[in-house]
Amino acid sequence: MNQTFTVTGMTCGHCEKAVARAVKQLDPQAEVKIDRPQNKVEVQSTQPREALARAITEEGYAVAA
Repeated sequence: MNQTFTVTGMTCGHCEKAVARAVKQLDPQAEVKIDRPQNKVEVQSTQPREALARAITEEGYAVAA
């Protein structure tokens, strides 16, 4: 299932990799696309939205509801 998150706090390529890594730790098969200027993170995953948002938040980034 494709899910889009608004994630704030990503300021560089390292931030993008950290967010992608957090999602992939939860779901190694997930596809992650990040549009940093728009603060958008698209995730193709079977994991629940809440679990994905929690993984991103635990990495230190804010996820808008």
